[in-house]
Amino acid sequence: VQLQASGGGLVQAGGSLRLSCTASIRPYGRFIMAWFRQAPGKEREFVAAYKWTGGSTYYADSVKGRFTISRDNAKNTAYLQMNNLKPEDTAVYYCAADTRLIQSSIGYDYEYDYWGQGTLVTVSS
Repeated sequence: VQLQASGGGLVQAGGSLRLSCTASIRPYGRFIMAWFRQAPGKEREFVAAYKWTGGSTYYADSVKGRFTISRDNAKNTAYLQMNNLKPEDTAVYYCAADTRLIQSSIGYDYEYDYWGQGTLVTVSS
């Protein structure tokens, strides 16, 4: 599975951006697509995930109420709509996917087999 991420950029605090992640296959079964981010000098952290079958969504506490993950089935694409961005959201954002994860593993980056390239999000104050 190949993942193509896009949509990063520079935005002022309070602004919005939408990230996209397109998979090279049609998602099926227990397919999960997620976003992680890594800020300078910090470890990569979980942001949000979408379970393709059933449409369950999962969020880190730090982004709940501001970020929304969604999908477009026809395009094999997941989106991360980021609103009310804060300077602390500045990071390289990575999309990831897996076809076998159980719910308890969704937040752990080492559980994902497939990764897209990172896209930089910079939020200025």
